[in-house]
Amino acid sequence: MPKNSKVTQREHSSEHVTESVADLLAHQEPVDYKRSVLNVTGEAWNKQKEGEEELEAENRPAWNSKLQYILAQIGYSVGLGNVWRFPYLCQKNGGGAYLVPYLVLLIIIGLPLFFLELAVGQRIRRGSIGVWNYICPRLGGIGYASCLVCFFVGLYYNVIIGWSIFYFFKSFQYPLPWSECPIVKNGSMAVVEPECERSSATTYFWYRETLDISNSISESGGLNWKMTLCLLVAWSLVGLAMIKGIQSSGKVMYFSSLFPYLVLVCFLVRGLLLRGAVDGIMHMFTPKLDKMLDPQVWREAATQVFFALGLGFGGVIAFSSYNKQDNNCHFDATLVSFINFFTSVLATLVVFAVLGFKANIMNEKCVVENAEKILGYLNTNVLSHDLIPPHVNFSHLTAKDYNEMYRVIMTVKEGHFKELGLDACLLEDELNKSVQGTGLAFIAFTEAMTHFPASPFWSVMFFLMLINLGLGSMIGTMSGITTPIIDTFKVRKEVFTVGCCIFAFVVGLIFVQRSGNYFVTMFDDYSATLPLTVVVILENIAVAWIYGTKKFMQELTEMLGFRPYQFYYYTWKYVSPICMAVLMTASIIQLGVSPPGYSAWIKEEAAEKFLFYPTWAMAILISLIILASLPLPLVFILRQFHLVSDGSNALSVTYKKGRMMKDISNLEDNDETRFILSKVPSETPSPMPTHRSYLGPGSNSPMEMSSAPNGRYGSGYLLASTPESEL
Repeated sequence: MPKNSKVTQREHSSEHVTESVADLLAHQEPVDYKRSVLNVTGEAWNKQKEGEEELEAENRPAWNSKLQYILAQIGYSVGLGNVWRFPYLCQKNGGGAYLVPYLVLLIIIGLPLFFLELAVGQRIRRGSIGVWNYICPRLGGIGYASCLVCFFVGLYYNVIIGWSIFYFFKSFQYPLPWSECPIVKNGSMAVVEPECERSSATTYFWYRETLDISNSISESGGLNWKMTLCLLVAWSLVGLAMIKGIQSSGKVMYFSSLFPYLVLVCFLVRGLLLRGAVDGIMHMFTPKLDKMLDPQVWREAATQVFFALGLGFGGVIAFSSYNKQDNNCHFDATLVSFINFFTSVLATLVVFAVLGFKANIMNEKCVVENAEKILGYLNTNVLSHDLIPPHVNFSHLTAKDYNEMYRVIMTVKEGHFKELGLDACLLEDELNKSVQGTGLAFIAFTEAMTHFPASPFWSVMFFLMLINLGLGSMIGTMSGITTPIIDTFKVRKEVFTVGCCIFAFVVGLIFVQRSGNYFVTMFDDYSATLPLTVVVILENIAVAWIYGTKKFMQELTEMLGFRPYQFYYYTWKYVSPICMAVLMTASIIQLGVSPPGYSAWIKEEAAEKFLFYPTWAMAILISLIILASLPLPLVFILRQFHLVSDGSNALSVTYKKGRMMKDISNLEDNDETRFILSKVPSETPSPMPTHRSYLGPGSNSPMEMSSAPNGRYGSGYLLASTPESEL
């Protein structure tokens, strides 16, 4: 070593001189980066351990093809919400006008954050726990919070798949069992079931035959054995699809991702041939421009964008972690985001075409019923025949003729019109009856299908589509749990997957008791919305403000081979965090303004009634939100006060097979600045350990120094080809 080399030595110490990392790199002989090893830890190199880590990195499962990966991401992001949530929001918030705020928010919030999750997963090649431990150890709770939210969502989401399975098997009969009200014996007489007669056949079948629902959440009513078996089948399907990881789930995606598109196209073609379908589609695309100025519309559009892409769940990160390092994840993000939008519009066209047909059927039924009332009034001389226009023919009464007759009677009998009990029977009123969620899939849509020719075939196709949409989303949701846990704790994939499914089935029995539908509503409304919003905000902050947007953009440039648009720099750093903070504030205000409650089905009234949650249910609701958010402050406190190691007080540099890998080595306080020399001393140190790409010989900045507030320093060096996340 030359005499003029920079050397640091502990003051008043007789220990041998230790050279800085900068000297070692500057004065070493030319290194074979494929084979040589450089270690500055003061510890012996563990060849066996290093080999195991190397083997693990090289043996990480990978997608069989790019198509399989894209289908997996599409299957995960395109779910039941695209079919029964987006059309409802479109109808409620101004028809075609709603597409404008949705598309704007998709571009400035959805696409950048989706690209961010794809990029960090592909860059670090770990599940959500490993990714956020690597980027910012003190925010490592993000990964654990994502796992908890995935677990809560998976619990009730699979119940919906169970309901679809029940309807699927009930569809193999003609006529469909929900097409007519059942007949019951009352002594020697046969009468229509009173609950069904006061509601409708499809409503009765949903609430009584399927759910056998109780009158409130406080009335458990015991387990519904039919739904329990269906839930067991649903978890068995998920377990079989997941048991081999992406080797099994990837193959399932070929069918579960593509089949829904086949069904939607078939339904669209069939729907357009139905009478009244055009009325429904015109109603959808007629824009109510005043709605675009309503802040509530923008809030609901942002929430839908947020959940439609599956942000914050960890499934996006898990899937992208199995990609090759040079995969163009920017193209993937753009493609999947707009396919998701296209699917939502396609599903909305299908829904409104079918609901337009249903609205015409219901309107004709209304006209017939009210025409019979008018005939009765004419025969009893309550109404004069002079009020009926001469061209009206009661045997072939059209909606137009009825509306003309209705207006005449209303004008003449203005003082006593309400006593007649006549309805206007307007098609617009039927089209404005907005339904969403289970009300759309299991009541409105099933009722429309009873009027289809060959109705059992269309019913089988529809519920098979729902099963596949749900299964694709469940695979992504479960990957958000299994991938980070297996990566972090090195448990056996098969054992953990089976155990997780069994445990989830047992806990999920709460959703298949007679009051289970009310718990599904509770979990759907409160278990994910607020915690996930916080998770995504912290993800954005961790990358843009702690890890550094410039550094992240540089690493993306190395990984992708081109520099991403400057648009992403500003959205990650400013636009997305602000928009998400506004969304979180609006969600909290909404929770405070709207008292938590649910729609209960009252058997005696055969109608829905809004009820407030009892005290014990409120305690469960609040516990869900707290439990899902708890890992965030807990991990931060544990690592901030060094109650658990975050790996940031360690330094090791290892060249092996073309990259630098990081090991752990303790450093004493107050000697780090002399132990590690920075070539850029003027640069303000980051408060967290950096993970800078080492660009090889000839790079301008082969090293970087970072400091922590507690006086401990750590540096990580790794090439863009294979990052490590062992913090």
